[in-house]
Amino acid sequence: MEFKVNSKELEKLLSKLYPAVPSRSPISQLENFLMEIKDGKLTAYASDLEVALKASLNIVSEENVKFAIPAKLIYDMVKTFSDTTIHFQFADNGKINVTTDKGKYKISYLDADEYPELPSFSTDDVENIEKFSINGLDLKYIFDKTYFALSKDEVRPAMNGVFFQMGEEGLKNVATDGHRLVFINKKNAEFSYNAEFIVPERAVSILMKSLDDSDVTLYFKKEGSSTVSFVLNDVELVTRLIDKKYPDYRAVIPAENDNLLKISLKDLQDAIKRMMLFTTSSNTRRVKFSITNNNLEISAEDVDKGASGTENVICEYSGEPMDIGFNSVYLNEVLSHMPSESDILFKLYNPTKAAILEPEKKKDNFDLLMLLMPVRLNN
Repeated sequence: MEFKVNSKELEKLLSKLYPAVPSRSPISQLENFLMEIKDGKLTAYASDLEVALKASLNIVSEENVKFAIPAKLIYDMVKTFSDTTIHFQFADNGKINVTTDKGKYKISYLDADEYPELPSFSTDDVENIEKFSINGLDLKYIFDKTYFALSKDEVRPAMNGVFFQMGEEGLKNVATDGHRLVFINKKNAEFSYNAEFIVPERAVSILMKSLDDSDVTLYFKKEGSSTVSFVLNDVELVTRLIDKKYPDYRAVIPAENDNLLKISLKDLQDAIKRMMLFTTSSNTRRVKFSITNNNLEISAEDVDKGASGTENVICEYSGEPMDIGFNSVYLNEVLSHMPSESDILFKLYNPTKAAILEPEKKKDNFDLLMLLMPVRLNN
């Protein structure tokens, strides 16, 4: 059994799959690419058992075979070749002889039946399958704005992924770790059905590296879906879903935050980064906002080091004077994921209730809202 493939085409294929290969796994077989050659087409897979990637290319082969080959070794080797033909030939000793115009190499391989069962999305039940398409850059925008707020706490697994909710109001996505919450609504998406599910962090991370201006088609089941499929160009990503109920995010978004603060994003970010230098000894990394008419005083104190800082930032404010504290690390992360060309609106109620942050200028057809819990100030 043998086959031939262009080195650059194989490199391009493997580069799309390699992000799904676990760097270390108790199941050593997962550190391989699973490859299937059938009717002159090479289909390759990579998986960590939560996420599976699949891609194909046409090759020169007269036989069919399925096998697993060490992912890092073959990918690193193929990347070093110039544009050339690679000749793979199976030997009887569990080795593959690899030949190019540069030399000859031997690589061990596994039988396909030694590779674990991959996450898959069955299309057999056609009546139960829904799909929708979204521009890849729009999906990347959604993930860019939500990914940072995902919880890493395994005690709350529902919050370890991005929540998808489809309905007559469009596509809604939510991420939260209990300290911060991001809500984004793509309003021009039309759905004749209601559906919701949670896509885990690992799948989001891999997709973010692959998305471009091409459309992405998402397949899922109306009922009983344990996996979803994202198809982008010639790559399919199948991920297991988080089988938990997502918290009622609407219940925690305040409806009565009537104190409005408008401020330059850059001015506020610069001030917060400086104030963070005076919060390193505190568990809460607290900065204090003292807000009065058209002035925001930001202060921080490191008691252990005997250091403190205060800055005044021009703003527009309508509401009652207020002192409120925030975790400077969380606040800085929220600000860094706001659209850079926009001023920021803070909607406040009182020093113990969550603050709503919104960009003054919104991306077309998107609503974006970020929630930040305050930290208690000393008396």
